[in-house]
Amino acid sequence: MKFSELRDKTVLILGLGVEGRSTWRFLRRLFPYKQLGLADRLRLEQMPLAVQQEIESDACLQLHLGDMYLASLAQYDVIIKSPGISIKVPEYQRAVAAGKQITSQTALFFANAEGTIIGITGTKGKSTTSALIYTILKRVFPRTQLVGNIGVPPLDLLGNVEQGTGTSENQKSPIYVYELSSHQLEGLRQSPHIAVLLNIVPEHLDYYESFEQYVAAKENITRFQAEMDFLVYDSDHDLPRRIAARSKARGIACSLESEPAPGCFVHGESLVYRPETGAEERLLSTREVPLLGRFNLINVAAAAAAAKLGGAPAHAIAEGVRNFRPLEHRLEYAGEYGGVKYYNDSIATVPEATIAALDTLGDGVQTILLGGTDRGLDFRLLAARLLHGDVKTVILFPPSGERIWSAVEQQNAASGALPRHFFVGSMEEAVVLAKEHTAKGKICLLSPSSPSFGLFRDYRERGAAFKRLVREP
Repeated sequence: MKFSELRDKTVLILGLGVEGRSTWRFLRRLFPYKQLGLADRLRLEQMPLAVQQEIESDACLQLHLGDMYLASLAQYDVIIKSPGISIKVPEYQRAVAAGKQITSQTALFFANAEGTIIGITGTKGKSTTSALIYTILKRVFPRTQLVGNIGVPPLDLLGNVEQGTGTSENQKSPIYVYELSSHQLEGLRQSPHIAVLLNIVPEHLDYYESFEQYVAAKENITRFQAEMDFLVYDSDHDLPRRIAARSKARGIACSLESEPAPGCFVHGESLVYRPETGAEERLLSTREVPLLGRFNLINVAAAAAAAKLGGAPAHAIAEGVRNFRPLEHRLEYAGEYGGVKYYNDSIATVPEATIAALDTLGDGVQTILLGGTDRGLDFRLLAARLLHGDVKTVILFPPSGERIWSAVEQQNAASGALPRHFFVGSMEEAVVLAKEHTAKGKICLLSPSSPSFGLFRDYRERGAAFKRLVREP
């Protein structure tokens, strides 16, 4: 949908998180006197003071705030939906059935931005991969921008709103590195020129009606690509392979287990890029990668392949990877206190991520903090991994902590020795127990296998609380 199509339609911005507020500000610049609807589950007085003041200063708003905010969907021609609003809610489904035009900031950006979009998705690793691509390309192309979940809301970068293009500096073919969640991909009808698809495992099952629906949203990153587009994908896992087989784009496989052509892969201790035509290139040694865990090499391979397609030479890729600073809350070394090493992996919201963290840190992990929001995930493989390692203490947050421990007990049907376990209601309580039950020379790991909502606002707040408390005497 072009911005000009919004001029004569009634428009509702659904959800006033970071992205929703960005959309409102952009449309207000584009249409200074247009009546806009704002809908959010929070009442005005529950919002941050700065947001309250901003809303009160805009005289051309119709507010739909509080418990009944979803009833407003029936009143508008166009609904610009924020990523956090579930597609399962009845009011949303009725709006779809009524033929309402439902779009998103992502869709508006794709339809109106000039330049090249490199989109990245997957269940885990997309932030690291996005940041790597940005770090590499920024060295070569200064107008590269990082947008989406890890960067700024993309409409914030469209300065010349009347034309729907970038600022005068950015009109010369900017590159947008766009981290895309399943929520942002939901309903998208346009795919990026270069798409990066990492592995997909069950997540957000409280948002989608099924895992298959979640996968279908992820597939939108390549569903609308054409023969001149590129799909960089994890060929070591079944779901990305199957999606790549259906794609019209030119596939670039990334692997730690094979040497695909074309592709980017690990050969011995080297990361190698093999193009569609021409000679393959050794990019750098895997020993130079400043990221913990072999699993991170697939993220580096995908980033390197995308950067090559974006025009980066081999030396820029090597320099970008070598100088990359690992992202916070992703298997982050939080320090050694009282002889115990602490690692913050708060971003681990699925069991597969926690298993990877345990495999990376090895038998030194004596204590692990698990649990959080329960999205109905299967914890059996995690339970088996806990029982076949050297973890001695398991500290569990509600409510998923109870299901994690139940899975451990069920996996322990052979009556082997169980680690000690504690159910806790706060990070303070968890860290006190961790300090008491982790021996010097050992590791305490926060890798929850669950989202953070409930006790914490998000995984960042959870990880920050952990790091702060482990430093305290």
